[in-house]
Amino acid sequence: MFKKNNRHFQLPLTSNVDELPPKLRNRLDTSWSGAFYREFFCRLDETPFAVLYADCPSRPNIPVNVLVGLEYLKAGNGWTDEEMFDEFGYNTQVRYALGFRQLGDGDFEPRTLYYFRERLSRYMQETGINLLEKAFEKVTDQQIAAFQLKTGKQRMDSTQIASNIRVMGRLQLLVEVLQRVYWMLTKEDQDYYGEEFAPYIQGHAGQYVYHIKGQDTNEHLQKIGELTQRLLIELESSYAQNPVYQMLMRVFGEHFRVEEKAIKIKEGKELSASSLQSPDDLEGVSCKSSSANRCKSGRGNCQEAM
Repeated sequence: MFKKNNRHFQLPLTSNVDELPPKLRNRLDTSWSGAFYREFFCRLDETPFAVLYADCPSRPNIPVNVLVGLEYLKAGNGWTDEEMFDEFGYNTQVRYALGFRQLGDGDFEPRTLYYFRERLSRYMQETGINLLEKAFEKVTDQQIAAFQLKTGKQRMDSTQIASNIRVMGRLQLLVEVLQRVYWMLTKEDQDYYGEEFAPYIQGHAGQYVYHIKGQDTNEHLQKIGELTQRLLIELESSYAQNPVYQMLMRVFGEHFRVEEKAIKIKEGKELSASSLQSPDDLEGVSCKSSSANRCKSGRGNCQEAM
């Protein structure tokens, strides 16, 4: 269930920020984090994102302006997800920029951010609408320029952030598919391909992308594409009729192409709205029960408040 975040306007009587000496409190408010909070976070329009959430009674969503703000800070600083969550948890400036004055407030699990990215990407793929762009309409370039985070870091606009989110989502999906392929194999074949699959089966797919910087995703996608092509050739005789093998063949065709015997990663604009969204359902609908279909079919998530 979508709910706008207005809690940051209701300042607590006392907070960790108030415990700072006056000189440091003033410096914090006049730093980039204060500018980010006033000029970006408070101006960010959350309303367009309501279409991503179920309209049936459910737990309120994690604040959209917090999730979008974190994506912006991650892109602007070149953080991995792991670094981003460390900064969110322990960096007073980052927390101040996102409307938090108390350590420990607003904590959420990484999978919440992954679900949000998935819904954003799916909605953009199905409708062509970049919700980040709609939300940024009130945040002008002049306002964004007021809080350049670090000298030498590139400012990220809504299109760039949306592109980064989609690439990370593709990487996570392809890792999930590879994990299904590994469990499809016989014990003998698992042993034979153990070294190739080792990077992808250490945990769930979210844990794989957790440590990867945005600028490194294409390198990982390329390796997966090359491994996938090899698996399709070598496993065909034994597994061609297996649904997991067929899923592997499908995602290879959707995300890669072969040019002069070389594997090329397709650009985001080349992906079809009908491309596979989740390995749990080849038709692209992730929830099992029909009553939950609306929650995960692109306009909500039955796990939206994880």
